[in-house]
Amino acid sequence: MKTRTKPKTIGLIGAGMVGSSFAYALMQRGIVGELVVLDANHARAVGEVMDLNHGISFASAMTIRAGDYADLRDADVVVITAGTNQKPGETRLDLLQRNTVIMQDVMGKLLAVNTHAIVVIAANPVDIMTEVAVRYAPTLPHGQIFGSGTILDTARFRYLLGQHYAVSANSVHAYIIGEHGDSEVAVWSRANIAGVGLDEFVGPNGQAYDQAALHRIYEQTRDAAYEIIERKGSTYYAIGLGLLHIVEAIVREQNKIMTVCAPMDGHYGITDMCVSVPMVVGMDGVEKILDIHLADDELAALHHSADTLKLALTDVRL
Repeated sequence: MKTRTKPKTIGLIGAGMVGSSFAYALMQRGIVGELVVLDANHARAVGEVMDLNHGISFASAMTIRAGDYADLRDADVVVITAGTNQKPGETRLDLLQRNTVIMQDVMGKLLAVNTHAIVVIAANPVDIMTEVAVRYAPTLPHGQIFGSGTILDTARFRYLLGQHYAVSANSVHAYIIGEHGDSEVAVWSRANIAGVGLDEFVGPNGQAYDQAALHRIYEQTRDAAYEIIERKGSTYYAIGLGLLHIVEAIVREQNKIMTVCAPMDGHYGITDMCVSVPMVVGMDGVEKILDIHLADDELAALHHSADTLKLALTDVRL
């Protein structure tokens, strides 16, 4: 599999707020030569491309154009954000059937023109949408299709822990695994700041271990999307940056560890479901799933999260 040249062209399917935020972040990073934008509403894609191109002189030189599926023939990475929006008070799983139909349509059209691209799914519920996409393309290598998973939850978790202890989020090493949603799991047993466990770390603000406060941080992490949606309608900036982080790891062959979601194949005792755990992301997509040691209650919670997703999937017409 290590024969592809460095990716130069990115395809984006879905020019909504998440897709556009990703495109905006990508054009500023200067890591690819071309971005092709597709949307069911072609006029929307054209409008977003016009707006982005008008800022090219302030960013890195690249080609940004609206297109159709035929224009994805040579894409090295395709990011799929297409789907209906999550409404106030609606869970990600409520989106399931509507977005399943969209995902199957998108995958059919994409695979008709391109079977070599790394495919990154970012439509919600992302775990199940990734499973739908993987099942639609059973002959492709596992890891070539994967989802953004809990990268955003992990980023929120690290930010909130950093705020609590008055340190940079970049110095916080902690993961959210499982579902990108209500059953997500905080891996407290492995969380640390500069190698020091949270039960021992004392921040420059004098903040020491406080179990109740840490539990509130988990709840804030889990419920953040609902609060943002209630206030402004949807979330897009942070996940747009997260998608850039993923694409950069592929393009630059960085082999970065991220909590993305992909077929588990027995890891952690889980099969037949895409679930987020720490994985190595590089040129070929998911290069390796890491089997980190979890506390017994964390492993049980991860199994419960996977079972929650499997149960939801039984209601989907595949």
